[in-house]
Amino acid sequence: MRWIRYSRYRPEDLEISSEDLLRALADLLLNSGFDNPYYPDPRRRMSFQQLRDAIEQALYEERLFDEDKLERIRDLLNRMSPEELDRLIDRLAQQLIDEGFVRDAQQHAGGQVGESSQPQAKVEITDKSIDFLGYKTLQDLLGSLGKSSFGAHDTRDLAAGIEASGASKLYEFGDALNLDISTTLFSAMRRDGVQLPVELEYRDLHVHQAEYRSSCATVLMLDCSHSMILYGEDRFTPAKKVALALAHLIRTQYPGDTLRCVLFHDSAEEVRLAELAQVHVGPWYTNTRDGLILAQRLLAKERKDMKQIIMITDGKPSALTLEDGRMYRNAFGLDPLVISRTLEEVGRCKRQGILINTFMLASDSGLVQFVQQVTELCRGKAYFTTPYTLGEYLLLDYMNRKSRTIH
Repeated sequence: MRWIRYSRYRPEDLEISSEDLLRALADLLLNSGFDNPYYPDPRRRMSFQQLRDAIEQALYEERLFDEDKLERIRDLLNRMSPEELDRLIDRLAQQLIDEGFVRDAQQHAGGQVGESSQPQAKVEITDKSIDFLGYKTLQDLLGSLGKSSFGAHDTRDLAAGIEASGASKLYEFGDALNLDISTTLFSAMRRDGVQLPVELEYRDLHVHQAEYRSSCATVLMLDCSHSMILYGEDRFTPAKKVALALAHLIRTQYPGDTLRCVLFHDSAEEVRLAELAQVHVGPWYTNTRDGLILAQRLLAKERKDMKQIIMITDGKPSALTLEDGRMYRNAFGLDPLVISRTLEEVGRCKRQGILINTFMLASDSGLVQFVQQVTELCRGKAYFTTPYTLGEYLLLDYMNRKSRTIH
């Protein structure tokens, strides 16, 4: 006889996975300072209390639970006492720590959240979270694109490879030994007739031709000047999400490619993708020239068939580092000195065969005019987009790009 035991529902039975919780907290974890746009602090880090508040808010939002569970969960949450709700939030926060998605910024070792963490203690996300968020962002973006074919970057040249797409050819020393069996056997039989065993000679060997797949070195230049969080719109957080998605795409689908990330503001600096998630916008101008100089330096170390710079910005160049190290700033109009020095670097990129594709998050006349000059010089492409469509434009451009092979 089958027995069913009924018991009182406990908060621990909500069965919220860390992955679902992390997805709901993505905007907080990748925050770029939009909550304080007029006084941005680039060194700011998320506090433990902010994490708890975000978890509590996520519990009442639709994106954390399925629609069929939402009303029941809300009813259960409303019945909880404040003490029970606090214990539930602490348990979920501890779950993120135990599973390696979040860690204490000051103390990377142990301790229970409810016992050792103070409300103002700083927390940071781990590489595991970065990888998960990159995967989920890429999944969401590709879902909005519909069916997209994966693979390496197509070129117009044919070579001996694994993926056959053309007529077979006589084998030459150095070709991948991807034999066209039928053509090879037919060549031997045409010479000696049908007999067993078939005697193959070197001249009988034929291999499949496949499309040559080129490797690409990419530097992603992200504008983190003050304007990226002003004017009522957070433009930098979507840019960070796209960077994480692009990194995951390259790592899983284009293993021969490389991706480096450069932040440009009053100056420029390279940042690891794991560190990018913690970056905040600061009270800075836009020094595009320094970003291009650093990008060229990074690409010079790469031995790839294709080299490109993907620049995401919402403003025209407004700053310049002079030869003596001083900063020259002018945010009004297109400053002739700033523009001329910046276009000099664009010209150097062209001479080195570096393609520059620009994604504009604003449409002011100064930015459009500058980007037009960039695309004319380096024969790149320019896209006017929004924070909501940036990922779709950028990933489509990356996956559909075609170029001649450079020998």
